[in-house]
Amino acid sequence: MQLDGRRQSTNVDDRRGMSVGKTAGGIGLGGLIIVGLITLLLGGDPTEVIGQMGSMSGTEIVSPSGRTPTAEEEELAVFTKQILAGTEDVWTKIFQQNGRFYDPPKLVLYNDYVQTGSGTASAQMGPFYNSADQTVYIDLSFFTTMKQQIGADGDFAYAYVIAHEVGHHVQYLLGTLQSAHQQMQRVSEKESNQISVRLELQADFYAGVWAYHDNQMYNSLEPGDIEEGLAVASKIGDDYLQKKARGYATPETFNHGTSDQRSRWLMKGFRTGNPAEGDTFSPAYNQL
Repeated sequence: MQLDGRRQSTNVDDRRGMSVGKTAGGIGLGGLIIVGLITLLLGGDPTEVIGQMGSMSGTEIVSPSGRTPTAEEEELAVFTKQILAGTEDVWTKIFQQNGRFYDPPKLVLYNDYVQTGSGTASAQMGPFYNSADQTVYIDLSFFTTMKQQIGADGDFAYAYVIAHEVGHHVQYLLGTLQSAHQQMQRVSEKESNQISVRLELQADFYAGVWAYHDNQMYNSLEPGDIEEGLAVASKIGDDYLQKKARGYATPETFNHGTSDQRSRWLMKGFRTGNPAEGDTFSPAYNQL
């Protein structure tokens, strides 16, 4: 991606170098059972993990950890702020065109553990959006994990991850996220998973919409960028990850979508650039 001279978002809370812990009487964070990248994408629910961690007894302690970010991490921090700024510019314009106001999400950079509006979360969950505080949380080491564990690398690959989480914020502002979560509480686990897939595919679509408009506004994309995004999408599909982890897939447990679905909806967003084309809730589930 071509980002030279692009502004960095100031809507960022940089908590790197801060540590989060528990006083005596609580369950130590080191003793928690936490989910890794593969577990999360195979069907783990970040909100459940946050709830479990946040409900522990004891008092939160936030203090300097003495950790110094590496030069590579600092480059990723600048990159992340530039991509977030791009999402702010794009979605502000799109919302204005539709007579709405875009209130951008906050973004928190952290290491290892972080206190959210729903409790304490672990970096091993991967990047996530928390509607309780309208904030995207990212431990930048996740991008190294992407490269090492699933072979997904490249600046647009990382941008896609950020834009996908911002896509969940767009769903929140439009009321889609709240409506889907309410419905998920009233149906079976299998049906709830299907609703989750619809949410995730729409967030993929919105990431594609962002890429289309960011390129129109700033000529930001370079040859191979979209291919990087599609490569990531193909490697974070539920079917791909389940087969990689245990040799077979169980479709009823999918909650993010297959590799093919994620790639198609990302590309549809990029090709159309039109948020109105991203209705993942009306089609029959087997037609997504």
